[in-house]
Order: sequence, then structure tokens, then C-alpha cells
Amino acid sequence: MPYLNEVGDVIELHLGAQGAELDESNPENRFRLEWLDEVERLLAEVSADPKRPLVLTATGKFFSNGLDTDHIFAAPDQLPAYLDRVHALYATILTLPVPTVAAVNGHAFGAGAMLALCADHLVMRTERGFWSLPEAALNMPFTRGMSTLLRTRLTDRTATEAMYTSRRYGAADAVAAGIVDEAVEADRLTARAAEIATARAATVGPNLALIKRGLRGPLLADLAVPTPAGVLS
Repeated sequence: MPYLNEVGDVIELHLGAQGAELDESNPENRFRLEWLDEVERLLAEVSADPKRPLVLTATGKFFSNGLDTDHIFAAPDQLPAYLDRVHALYATILTLPVPTVAAVNGHAFGAGAMLALCADHLVMRTERGFWSLPEAALNMPFTRGMSTLLRTRLTDRTATEAMYTSRRYGAADAVAAGIVDEAVEADRLTARAAEIATARAATVGPNLALIKRGLRGPLLADLAVPTPAGVLS
């Protein structure tokens, strides 16, 4: 399960299990209900006592493979409420009262790719891993909130290509497309993310959350719109 770790001047939120390269119960860090519960609880801790910047990362092959498709297929009637929870997670990260840096250690697909975009700054490891939106290839639409997130965090040209074609971007291509800010070798990934986060530490506090809410107002409004029934029909 996800956990917080204090490292120097930053706090790291790991999306996988402590002490393990892969979480055996959720090796792809998908958005399972219990996973969402724990991430939300940990982010509430960060918000309640904001002292240090946050680095969002994981270990192993995946940063996050996004939505829990097993849950979606097993309980399709619960899909709107499930997607509302995902939107709420995005809104929480977008408005944290601390600087946030995503250190994308491996594959970031679908909702996991969008999760990374909720951070203030993104670095992605070289050598291995893709950032991708596979929805078009899977014949799935984007929700209103997700579309607005992608439209506001990416250039129109990149959003169009990524959303229409399901292209897989390696680190260098992701930098060139403006998806991530830097490509970093694996052994320097979290250290570089911490360096960037620490440089912004002076802004920690409630005022930063207010600034983020002002900047992201239209996006937050769309993320708050309840998902309609039949979103995948």
C-alpha cells in the first residue's frame, strides 16, 4: 500500500508498498478502492500539517497503470462514483499547500498518466517506461474533468496527439512534447525531484493552496462535476 517517507527536506509519497520493489497485491499501482483510500488519507496528512514539499513516485516497472479495470467490469453500476473519486484525487493533488514534483519511475498509463500531470513539476526516468493515454485504442472516452486536465496541462498539439492516437512517449519524447519537464537517469530520479522540490520550499503553506486554486479554477470546477451514468456507453 502507498506510504509517506521523509527524506531530507522533502516528503515522498510512494504509490507502492514499503520495502518492496513491487506491491504483490497491486504491482501496477492501479487505482483500487483501498489504494485510493490510503492515498487520500496520506495526502490529508500532508495538507493538515504542510511543512515540506512533496515528491510523488513509485518503484518497479510502473508509476501507475491507472484505473482498476477489474472493479469497473465487476461493478459497472458503480463506475460514475468511482470516477468521481479519481477526479477528487486529482483535485487534491492539484491544490496541495506544498510544492509537488512527480518522479515518474516507470510506465504511467491512462489515469496514472493524468495523475502525474497533477503535480507542479514532472521528471521522468530515461531507459525505461512510457507515458501514454490508451483510451482511444481501448475505445474508451475521457470524462469532462479528465479532458480539461489534459487540455490545461498540455499544449493543444500534444493533447490532440496523445488523446487521439494513444501514442507511447518515452522520456525524451515526453520532454520534447512538453508532457514532462526533464528526463533523468534512474539512479538520479528521486534525488533530482527532491532538488527541484526543495528549491520551492519557501512557498509551503496555505497561501500556495489559494494560488493553486485560483490558477486551476475552471479545471477544478470540471473535476467536481458528477460523472453521468453511461459514461462509457
